[in-house]
Amino acid sequence: MKGVLLVNLGSPDSTSTKDVRKYLDEFLMDERVIDVPYWLRVLLVRGIILNTRPKKSAKAYKKIWWDEGSPLIVLSERLLKKVRAKTALPVSLAMRYGKPSIKTGLQELHDQGITDVLIVPLYPQHAMATTDTIMVLAEKLRKEFFSEMKLTHIPAFYHKKDYIKVLADSIQNYLKDKEWDKILFSYHGIPERHVRKSDITKSHCNPSDSENFACCKTKSPAHEFCYKHQCYETTKQVVAYLGLEPHQYFVSFQSRLAGDPWLQPYTDKMIEKYPEEGVKKLAVVTPAFVSDCLETLEEIAMEGKEEFIKAGGEEFHAIPCINDNDDWVDVLVSWIDH
Repeated sequence: MKGVLLVNLGSPDSTSTKDVRKYLDEFLMDERVIDVPYWLRVLLVRGIILNTRPKKSAKAYKKIWWDEGSPLIVLSERLLKKVRAKTALPVSLAMRYGKPSIKTGLQELHDQGITDVLIVPLYPQHAMATTDTIMVLAEKLRKEFFSEMKLTHIPAFYHKKDYIKVLADSIQNYLKDKEWDKILFSYHGIPERHVRKSDITKSHCNPSDSENFACCKTKSPAHEFCYKHQCYETTKQVVAYLGLEPHQYFVSFQSRLAGDPWLQPYTDKMIEKYPEEGVKKLAVVTPAFVSDCLETLEEIAMEGKEEFIKAGGEEFHAIPCINDNDDWVDVLVSWIDH
């Protein structure tokens, strides 16, 4: 009997510093998020980051928290409800970090007699810290608690035509009555070494080539797991669908930890310099996320807007994620029922 498990990133249980610290500990101690030896990860995360970051992050979460709870959780639950209404298959929801856990989601399906689970990571692009970590944990749990289950998953859908149409239409619909000079496609950043580690050819990727990104344009088996290529390909297809000219859009990467080189150019740097270059009305879309969350609602819609206006910008449009968009629901259901 087949069932479906939708998996998103996750969220703290509340905006308290204690809950945020617990969430960040689970997230940052994941060896596919901070991929250094365990002893060094403990030193970095529990010895340094968790001494200062939780308080700062808790303040940020308070700025975007809804009455119903975490926006990412609430939006994921809305998506779940709509998907359930359109498919006969049992569907559950899980988060990679926090609650409901992947174990809880698998248990919920197991209790309904499900033996064949289709896992749907709610990330358009593949990365070590997203799709990889979900599947590794799910397989570990399967072996330990659900040995009779068979797990399959939907791979990165960054280039699927039906997804591209939903994303492009959402951008177009949001901007239809607004003025803008440029659309910034801002993707979540990852360390350059994650791109290299994901290169199955071990010779193709050159993530530091932020000017030409030639390796991203050159066809290769490495692209199946290359986050950077997939970000640029998503943009390329959306741009073609919308008929944008080269001067009307740009790609950048947001969020990073100090130390190692991360994918560039950085979103905050681009936002700060655009007004000097004559871009007074900026629209920002965040296609690495399916659901609005801290990185879209606070980092972009609040901090990004503040930085842009302070630098001389006039209008800033933060385009919402596709969330529980009805067209997106139909696409998901078509994949599930295929």
